Amino acid sequence: MSIRFTAKVRRGTVALTVAVGLAVGVAGCSSGGDDKKPQSSAPASETGDSDPSTQEGQSDKPLAELKGSDGLVLQIDSAQRDSGGFVTVNGSLRNDGAKSLVVPSAVSGNETEIIRNGRSLGGATLVDPQGKKRYYVLRDTEGRPLTTTGFSALKAGDNLAVFMQFPAPPANTSEVEFQMPTFSAATIKISG
Repeated sequence: MSIRFTAKVRRGTVALTVAVGLAVGVAGCSSGGDDKKPQSSAPASETGDSDPSTQEGQSDKPLAELKGSDGLVLQIDSAQRDSGGFVTVNGSLRNDGAKSLVVPSAVSGNETEIIRNGRSLGGATLVDPQGKKRYYVLRDTEGRPLTTTGFSALKAGDNLAVFMQFPAPPANTSEVEFQMPTFSAATIKISG
């Protein structure tokens, strides 16, 4: 009888913990916080900042801007090392040209497995000059690249948020060269 009682108490405790956690989470989300907006920050439209996803603690200055063909610009905002052994590069692809253009298929790279999964930034690589290694965009178990996919054209002035995930170089490597087909190369600093 005590085993059944203990099991019921454990289930009840777990259910209570989950319910309290959900209630706190919902209360935090539903409070809105409209009456507590910081007065020092202006809306994105007033500051000219068209990227509202800039994370706290990250500099507004990009790590690099790579020039591509026909007015394409790849801006790299962050290269973050995580505890799982990956480096995630975040940024934006924008069309600074005067007319709409098709993003070159070369940015997908030339590997058959990546190409068959559609347009992506799968051609990107990180080069560790110290360790003399090149790191390619990671793929999932079905061969899809772990990067922004499903784009083809950008209208004049359009800005597309992008990401690419790579295996992390050794912990003592803090700078790598970022390369993307049809774009200039740039040295970027890995944080984290």
